Amino acid sequence: MYEIRLHGRGGQGVVTAATLLAEAAVLDGLWSQAIPFFGAERRGAPVVSFTRISDRPIRMHSRVRRPDAVVVLDERLLSLSGVLEGLKEGGVAVVNSSKGPSDLGLPVKCATVDATSIALELDLVVAGWPVVNTAMLGSVARALGVVTIKSIEECIRRRWPGEAGERNARAARLAYERTKLGWEG
Repeated sequence: MYEIRLHGRGGQGVVTAATLLAEAAVLDGLWSQAIPFFGAERRGAPVVSFTRISDRPIRMHSRVRRPDAVVVLDERLLSLSGVLEGLKEGGVAVVNSSKGPSDLGLPVKCATVDATSIALELDLVVAGWPVVNTAMLGSVARALGVVTIKSIEECIRRRWPGEAGERNARAARLAYERTKLGWEG
């Protein structure tokens, strides 16, 4: 089983990202579950959500405490305690950042993509905030390899038919192509 914890801020689409990731896994022939964690979230407040992916039925339904990967939709959240907490040895952090993976100075394997720039480039903005979730899903497909970019794009198009879906699918594809992997030369 592959477990992923997603960190972001209210309004960035963290819960939707976890759900779309789970749906993409199903399209790829896997079992999955998305688990939102709700508190008193408001726009800009830290939010967390979880996704599990497996080649067998998943019997547990709880928060992910020892993730294989952590996805961070807002680089500033790295300064908060707990974002990398519990990450398994050899685990990966996928971070929305304009910096390269080694520039973040994280003590774990890291991949980065400037999802904010992609969202702005494609006018994926709600109430003045760039919505980076779909771009980050493209980066997840590239960095983790647990789902295909094709399935990510399909789930996005199903969620938002028409032009909005096409722009969001394009964001995922661009992020997939632009992701920098810290473990590749």
